[in-house]
Amino acid sequence: MKEALHAEWTKLRTAPATPWSLPALVLTTSGLSLVASASVTCPCATDTMKLALTGIQLGQAVAALFAVGVLGGEYSTGMIMVTFAAMPGRARVLAAKAVLAAGCVAAAGAAGIGVSYLGGRALLGPDLPDAVARPVAGSVLYLVLIALLGLGATAVTRSSAGATGLVLGLLYAAPIVAALVPDPVWRRHLHQFTPADAGLAVQATRDLAALPIAPWAGLGVVGLWAVGALMLGTLVLTRRDA
Repeated sequence: MKEALHAEWTKLRTAPATPWSLPALVLTTSGLSLVASASVTCPCATDTMKLALTGIQLGQAVAALFAVGVLGGEYSTGMIMVTFAAMPGRARVLAAKAVLAAGCVAAAGAAGIGVSYLGGRALLGPDLPDAVARPVAGSVLYLVLIALLGLGATAVTRSSAGATGLVLGLLYAAPIVAALVPDPVWRRHLHQFTPADAGLAVQATRDLAALPIAPWAGLGVVGLWAVGALMLGTLVLTRRDA
């Protein structure tokens, strides 16, 4: 595993997309959050913690695209055959990519969410709640899980375009479809199982009883999506030709 991590880290840090994708995660997450925090007049009726972390709505796409590129770039160039020839343990290769993608997104996500929170504290002042550990830490974990979901989807589809469409559809189209369902019971169930609706419940600090799913349980749903995608991706990698 040590050799696989070293090899994947060498490829990751020398990839053309890495120098801009991780800073982009920080900038998009914090930038949109600061704009949202500065645009309201307090006191306000909205959940100010979710408002201060609004940028995650855009940052999640950057995290997913970064993870897609970690594996999808090798499929698009044909380098994946060289990788598997050098390291025949395909599950180990995917595990190494997952560890590195998770670590990079965790670092960039922590920076972006940290700036968002500090900016929100400065702009919203006492209107921001004191209990911030769950929303802040949960938001970073959410970004990591979305990245792992993107990596797993790429392993399944073996295509950057296919994985991007699949993950972005789950993040942005699925909540819209769920909101259009007329039956309130089915609508609530769909919100409980779509990754974005379920996972971002971890940011909530008001009206928790009205949420479709409890905050940590919602993050657990995203974890199941990520684990499921990685398991299916591992099966595809080990059973099909590169």
